[in-house]
Amino acid sequence: MMPIDLDVVLARLLLAAAGSLAAGGAVWAVAVLCRRTLPALAQQRSLWLCGQVAVAAVFLAMLLPPDEGLRVMPIIEIVEQEAAPAAPMPAVPPAQAAAAPVLALASAATERPLSAWARDAGRAWLVLYLLGLVHALWRWRRAQRLLDGLAASGLPLAVSEHKGFAQHSRTQVPLAVVEVDVPMSPMLLGLFRPRLLLPRHLRGFDTLQQQLIVEHELTHWRRRDLHWSAAALLLQSLFWFNPFMRLLGARLGWAQEFGCDRDVLRGRPSAERKAYAAALVAQLKLQCRPAGMALAFGASDAGSARTDAPTLAARIGLIRTPATARAWPRWVALASLAAVALANFALQPALAWQAAEPVIEPARLLAGHNPAQHSPDTTAPPAAATTPASLDCTMLVDAASGVALVREGTCDASVTPASTFKIAISLMGFDSGVLRDDHAPYLPYKASYASSNPGWRHGTDPAGWLRESIVWYSQQVTKRLGAASVRNYVRAFDYGNRTLASVAGVADAVAVSELSPTLRITPQQQTEFLRKVVNRELALSPQAYDVTARLLKVEETPNGWEVHGKTGTAPVRLADGSADKDNYIGWFVGWTIKDGRKLVFARLMQYPADSNSYAGLKTRQAFLGELAQRTL
Repeated sequence: MMPIDLDVVLARLLLAAAGSLAAGGAVWAVAVLCRRTLPALAQQRSLWLCGQVAVAAVFLAMLLPPDEGLRVMPIIEIVEQEAAPAAPMPAVPPAQAAAAPVLALASAATERPLSAWARDAGRAWLVLYLLGLVHALWRWRRAQRLLDGLAASGLPLAVSEHKGFAQHSRTQVPLAVVEVDVPMSPMLLGLFRPRLLLPRHLRGFDTLQQQLIVEHELTHWRRRDLHWSAAALLLQSLFWFNPFMRLLGARLGWAQEFGCDRDVLRGRPSAERKAYAAALVAQLKLQCRPAGMALAFGASDAGSARTDAPTLAARIGLIRTPATARAWPRWVALASLAAVALANFALQPALAWQAAEPVIEPARLLAGHNPAQHSPDTTAPPAAATTPASLDCTMLVDAASGVALVREGTCDASVTPASTFKIAISLMGFDSGVLRDDHAPYLPYKASYASSNPGWRHGTDPAGWLRESIVWYSQQVTKRLGAASVRNYVRAFDYGNRTLASVAGVADAVAVSELSPTLRITPQQQTEFLRKVVNRELALSPQAYDVTARLLKVEETPNGWEVHGKTGTAPVRLADGSADKDNYIGWFVGWTIKDGRKLVFARLMQYPADSNSYAGLKTRQAFLGELAQRTL
């Protein structure tokens, strides 16, 4: 099976391509509306090129991870479905543990899931796009070779040999001039080796007309119109599937012609304007249509002019009676394009990848694990433990030797791990592949998650999940892992009381998360688990250790200690198992490193419910302050 990351990219490429078509239609409609409302805009190159850029920007923006703060349309989830899980695997001897499979899967399903069609469509689109791109580049190369051959068939022309250059010295013409005996339009050719191609029949025009036509082509050069056309041609090639890119590109060519006409005829008397218009009409009657897809000026005049009489008439009308160029219509048009591009992006749907719920049987983790020693009942909650009236424990243990350097307070109280269980969930997620890296998978928030904390009601990724301690993301990770897989991991970790029981009225994804009503752990058990993590004694992938450690790193370095840790907050549980809403426990657990020495720690404190901040945050600040003062 193709890696999920590539499938997501292909699916987003397909959706972005469809979105660029919609954006192209909207941009084209706005551009045409602006041109009709403000006719002078037809002469503005920026309107048409920026229209192409706006379409490309929408395409690229749709490839980014979805952000609910910017989008209006709902997120489309693609569910990666696996086959039905097999029966639980038996424990394996240590010698066979390395070869034990991570995913226990049955035979493939007979019906293909809907997500398979989405993947196939993305792959098919990639093939089609690459074929289209190759075809577009082939057409461009063929047209360019035809024009290069045309230039090679001509003869170099000295400026002094042509009446059209009577007003120019050789130093004022910074490009080679070639005269060809072909009925074509004068044109600039070549972005890096520019040449001016002049048809021989141009000598039959009167001297003023020749000078005006040559000046027109040189003005294209001075305005760097070839560079504008190169950018437009690049976008048309990359977005060959979008017809609006070609329409905008064609209008860009006409806008450049309008602009050159305006610059050449600025300040000239009416007689010269009429002579220039007559020369234009005469030239169009003589020339043939050159190759398309070529990067050359004059290459679009002939064919387009015969099929777009209103545009040609408008050009001649502007030559005779020029419009006054103003800056404000350009800014109005650009602002309109920006607004349309942003609106299109906001209204385009986005894809979010949702993994399946495979049952991961970490047989390699269970190697050497004796079920007879630890076989808690996972179907019913344990008997309620008596919670001390006040909880306050500090433990610091040398990670290498296991010697307790500090053990103060009630360190044998068994309480919920709260959000410190996210350390274990992170290790499970990255080991199994449900979590891929710091920023993947990105998951959008849904109203159905019913987060009690308004600050968590937004999309997030693994880095944001651990940084903000977002509970609903934990539940999505455990859902994708599957309840059986999470329980297997917890047994292999020997985590706390190892009890993640199913409870009536509680979804399994919640029952195996940090909100588990049955999972309990003591501060001492926290340090025992963390020693295995720091010493990498659990048979997890290196990425699981590396990414988890990186995401748990704390910015503060008290007394030179590098700290990695996780907080947790939960109400105190009374002897009957009910929550004491007046008192909360705060956890801060993890490890700290200095001069190559590694210590694991567990700090547990109790606070009244009217405290100004989360109990976990207060505990972290207390521990960091204590660590700065300790001599270890």
